[in-house]
Amino acid sequence: MRTSALLFASAVISLAPVITGCGAPGGKSNQPPNEAKLTKPSKRAPAPPPVRDVVITPQQIELATTVLRNALKSSDGLIRAHTIEAISDAAPQPFEAQIIAGLEDPAPIVRTSAAMSIGELKLTGAREALLKRAGDEDNLVQIAVRFALHRLGDTRLTHDFELFAKSDKPHVRGMTVLALGMLGEPSAMKLLRPMQADRNATVRLQVYEAMWKLGSEQGLASLAAAALSAYPDDQMIAFLALAEPRDKRVIEHVRGGLTSDYEETRLVAARAMGMLGSDEGYTIATAATKSVDPRKRHLAALAFAAIGRKDAIDLVVPLLSDGNTDVKLAAATAVLTMGK
Repeated sequence: MRTSALLFASAVISLAPVITGCGAPGGKSNQPPNEAKLTKPSKRAPAPPPVRDVVITPQQIELATTVLRNALKSSDGLIRAHTIEAISDAAPQPFEAQIIAGLEDPAPIVRTSAAMSIGELKLTGAREALLKRAGDEDNLVQIAVRFALHRLGDTRLTHDFELFAKSDKPHVRGMTVLALGMLGEPSAMKLLRPMQADRNATVRLQVYEAMWKLGSEQGLASLAAAALSAYPDDQMIAFLALAEPRDKRVIEHVRGGLTSDYEETRLVAARAMGMLGSDEGYTIATAATKSVDPRKRHLAALAFAAIGRKDAIDLVVPLLSDGNTDVKLAAATAVLTMGK
């Protein structure tokens, strides 16, 4: 799933791939992180097992696809939004019509997810449906629609990002920053630079992520500092943000997270390492597939999706029948990613 799309929508409804706002005991400083040099970890994560030659079967692919198909029918808008995101990452072609139909969903979070996915996938057939949603009553939907339209070549509403960036609502500013980073337009830096001083700590992390996506060394330095934060939630956001551009220069900034005292931090670091082409978190994810905590099983499946080793299939397939829908969606993403 995308690193932070819907991050600020999830300030209330907590999207599982990203940790936001939980903080550590005593509360979080609202000051921006200082630049810091990476300190090398004093210990190493357990070594991954040798790669085995495994074939992903059509039956396993169909089972994963069925999980996505059924989840789209959920009565829970959050689950429908998560499903669209999973589809966008792992299996968009069979579901393009359903993604576009998500623009008419009664839940704003689903409309937002649908518009972001349309933009990421450049579904040109959605242009008219997007224009109908340009005046949506929800700010996050409006931002996502403008992102998608810009990606489809219609830039008439792109200037509205300047207004959203000045919103008094942190989740609106954060979603704006997210969209600017995903657009990949260097001109967005003129909006992002002043937002490094945003009064909201999580918005600032989003700004650094967007800047790094646009190639800014300042964005990289600020994320590297956040990766050394005393607060696990900052670290987890930073690891995924560092890894998102798939630039292997950042791997040492992420590797230390594999030996964190917090299991969730280790799992997010395992996922980020997978995004960077390393399977060093394989054993960490393996252990978490048996956790009694559904969140940890979920993070394990996401890590395997990023790592992409087909020989993890026997660990992931049982999660397709998990009692937690988010775990099932992450497992389906992993199976379909392995099967590509």
